[in-house]
Amino acid sequence: MEYRWDYQIQLRDTDAAGVVYFANFLTICHGAYEASLSAAGINLRLLISNPDAALPIIHASGDFKQPLYCGDHLQVLLVPSQVNESEFQVNYQLCLANGQVAGTALTKHVAIGLQDRRRTALPSFIKAWIAG
Repeated sequence: MEYRWDYQIQLRDTDAAGVVYFANFLTICHGAYEASLSAAGINLRLLISNPDAALPIIHASGDFKQPLYCGDHLQVLLVPSQVNESEFQVNYQLCLANGQVAGTALTKHVAIGLQDRRRTALPSFIKAWIAG
């Protein structure tokens, strides 16, 4: 599955130097993740209150190819993939309006049972979202 999300860099996303603050880079990616889940019909409130499993992020990384400034228009491309029975990852590509790649990111998620906090199988709705 592939999902594209449009976003305009806001002043609140930037630091004192006027470029996107590193932590907000991942916040923008997470916004695209949430939008893709919603677009797939997944209720985010039910997702976080799922009594069977939670989906915490176990790894996050980002690479900056060029600075992003307030007012820049981005298209965030995200592509999720299943790693194994209990893990999935999401690859992100942040592109400027002219098509230049401004950055890339990766998040890895694991399904854990809420009672025992041990790995469990990915929920079927996440597998369906990954498959698109």
